[in-house]
Amino acid sequence: MEVMNCKECKRLFNYISGPKLCPDCSKKLEEKFQQVKEYIRSHEYSSIAQVSEENDVSVNQLKQWVREERLIFDSSKGITFECESCGATILTGRFCDKCKARVTNDFRNAMPRQTSQPVRRERDRERMRFLDK
Repeated sequence: MEVMNCKECKRLFNYISGPKLCPDCSKKLEEKFQQVKEYIRSHEYSSIAQVSEENDVSVNQLKQWVREERLIFDSSKGITFECESCGATILTGRFCDKCKARVTNDFRNAMPRQTSQPVRRERDRERMRFLDK
């Protein structure tokens, strides 16, 4: 745990993880998210600029919620975003399905799997042993 200043109100608070906001500002941001979500449900064909203006939320904050996959727009509404890797149009998140699959495969193939048991040497017989998990 670390003491830091809130990004919004500049008050000191005990920071554990997540956005660098104090509990009060985090609560206000969550209430604003719920308000935006309800607005989008009732005004289906609003643009990002309209949603931002009507709810007093920055466009960057709306895009952040989309990247976090908290907001998902319907393709019929005409609001799309670009994949950060290839530039394809997406409705939510940071990457398109193709790039997500590629990144997942890259992570799986990054480390070779260990299939055989390590060879125990004669000099290791006298040493302390630990149980494997």
